[in-house]
Amino acid sequence: MISLIKYAIIFLLMLLGASLKAQELKGSYSGDLEVQGMQMELVFNFISTEDGYTATLDVPAQGASGIELDSVVLQDDIVIVNSAKLQLTYTGKLVNDRLEGTYNQMGKEYPLILEKTVKKKPGNTALPSTQAELDKLAALETGHYKYSVEDYFKTPEAFSFQLSPDGKYIAYMKRRDSGERDLYLKETATQKESLLKKQEEDLIRGFYWATKNRILYLQDKGGDENYHVYGVDVNGENDSDLTPFDGVRVNIIAKLKEEEEHVIVQMNKDNPRQEEPYRLNINTGAVTKLYTVKEGDAPVAAYNFDRKGNLRAITRVVDGVNTELIYKIDGEFQRVKLSEFGDSFGISSFNPNTENPDDAYIVSNLEGDKTEIQLYDLKKNEKIKTVFSNDTFDVSGMSLSRKRDFEIDYFRYTGEKTVIVPVSETYKKIHTRLKKEFGEKQFFTVGKTDDETQYMVAVTSDKIIGEYYLYDVAKDEVKLLYKLLPHLNSEDMASMKPISFKSRDGLNIHGYITLPENYKNGERLPLIVNPHGGPQGLRDNWGFNPEAQLFASRGYATLHVNFRVSGGYGKEFLKAGFGEIGRKAMDDVEDGIDFVIDQGWVDKDKVAIYGGSHGGYAVLRGMTKTPEKYACGVDYVGVSNLNTFMETIPPYWEKYREMLYKIWYNPGIAEEKEIMDEISPALHVEKIKNPLFVVQGANDPRVNIDEADQIVKSLRERGVEVPYMVKYDEGHGFAKEENRLDLYRAMMGFFAEHLKDKKPEAIKG
Repeated sequence: MISLIKYAIIFLLMLLGASLKAQELKGSYSGDLEVQGMQMELVFNFISTEDGYTATLDVPAQGASGIELDSVVLQDDIVIVNSAKLQLTYTGKLVNDRLEGTYNQMGKEYPLILEKTVKKKPGNTALPSTQAELDKLAALETGHYKYSVEDYFKTPEAFSFQLSPDGKYIAYMKRRDSGERDLYLKETATQKESLLKKQEEDLIRGFYWATKNRILYLQDKGGDENYHVYGVDVNGENDSDLTPFDGVRVNIIAKLKEEEEHVIVQMNKDNPRQEEPYRLNINTGAVTKLYTVKEGDAPVAAYNFDRKGNLRAITRVVDGVNTELIYKIDGEFQRVKLSEFGDSFGISSFNPNTENPDDAYIVSNLEGDKTEIQLYDLKKNEKIKTVFSNDTFDVSGMSLSRKRDFEIDYFRYTGEKTVIVPVSETYKKIHTRLKKEFGEKQFFTVGKTDDETQYMVAVTSDKIIGEYYLYDVAKDEVKLLYKLLPHLNSEDMASMKPISFKSRDGLNIHGYITLPENYKNGERLPLIVNPHGGPQGLRDNWGFNPEAQLFASRGYATLHVNFRVSGGYGKEFLKAGFGEIGRKAMDDVEDGIDFVIDQGWVDKDKVAIYGGSHGGYAVLRGMTKTPEKYACGVDYVGVSNLNTFMETIPPYWEKYREMLYKIWYNPGIAEEKEIMDEISPALHVEKIKNPLFVVQGANDPRVNIDEADQIVKSLRERGVEVPYMVKYDEGHGFAKEENRLDLYRAMMGFFAEHLKDKKPEAIKG
């Protein structure tokens, strides 16, 4: 299926000596494009202007609407529309309210007849609850609380702090009252603040210090995810687009401290389906291509460069599922390792602190269940030694000191909490000093100056969303820079407690329970179980969770379960979830609920399930698999039909399709297709007996609104209560603050209605 979502739309019209004939083209024209035996509706929306016409494009099957088109020309009876970004052209003859023509994309032609239609919002617009109905739902939460929904979910006034290489500045994003987010600088010595880059139409998606005098930042156009790299000097000058390539997605993959005028980027400039590496001059924008993926070669998943910018290794996807690491030996790339899906062997960094240029730090689980860090000779293809491992959890990273000849400073892994293991004597002293300052709070050095005399420190806990400090090593001074959401008093926040239990088939499952701060032993509380998204390789972590804190403030317990297929617990635990999503993975969630009920924390008759994306799928699956277990549920942009899900993956996922089949199910295998039908909630809505709140972005490309409509319509016909929130300016998850606040207000009213004790009505005498 041709994907039309993830590319920017810029049209190039080439028409010489043409005069426009005034004809009526205003309105929407719809038609079905048949590609490889499948039909996909396209809707062109034409608007008359003083200069001619403009247009937008809708692709309802992919949840895309209002895609802006650059130009349209009507000459006599012929309409011509071109898109360089999508590599498409439509040419049609206008006959009354009908366009008869040809659709050409990427060199392939298809007949396409468009009939004039009335443009409408996606889905069945009669189904969503009205704003008045949703306000009424929100009003069911009648308690008086110290903190409002806004207090938990407002965007911080400043965030994304980064220390400059010389320590002179801190760069950060700062929020305007109107919601825009600008890039600011603050001098560390004087605390003088200055605006560096004002947000205009498009958001700054990320930034970093390239040198002490220059910052690189990323922007796309209207959220199309075709990121460009821009550069700006600290004095605000030399602000320019360094990668002005239309329809190209750019990411920075390597910083070159040894050659500061350059960075390594990857972009799909020459091949829309494949990212390739380039050396980019951060001042002039000059690019040099460093590697070409040839036609017929296995697709590349990652590139590894050394500190001088030499391409040393490449990870490729072979057979659709497995990965191979090829390493340059005597000028030629040779296979070092072939790893089956679920196993890992990847380069963390090359080891500059050695006489052997082939030494590298490798993250691998090939010799055991857990991921460990090894020192490895890539040319000899042999391990030198294991430098760090943990018996229970995967190791996630390490840090080197460039100043001290790349000595190892610390290792890092995530267990019940995130753990930092100091190694060098220098970092042990730093860690001890910060431990004295912050006690049992989690703290991390998230930035440092080139001379390593100043460190930026991020502090968090289950009760603190985030605080930033500057540690001056020479002065032995810790100075507060900023507190995120400082109005939330940590003493009022709830504790998140790690738990573990055995699944029904004997696996050790980890998770977290959050109980209200004023919880008294013996109380049995209403519970909200919140399965995470992904699902593969992701996990819930200990720390500040604004949803759990909001729920706790209203008297609910919250359960997070790291079910099988979650990351961080070893490859066997990960692989145990392959082909078990919606089945044994769902059993793990249910076993977690039974565990917290058995602990005496939870009222078994007041259990709700809430989640987004895969978590939303778990809501729908849980309420069709074991409907008696849940008093109610909230499905937030959840996958509802696995068949449709597999048909609508974006083009940049295509090289991972076989992996997706491995994790979930392969519709091409009859037995697995049968499972997909069995566990697709959209096909079993009659099993849902208790109230469900459905939340959907109308333009969601992953979970088509028609699937959500189907669930809502079917349940309402069966007498099941289904409030239905649809936001017509959102996709897969609500990005706009006002929409998120609407969601949580309505959700809290929904939970109050179905989880809290009702006051008995007065008996009329």
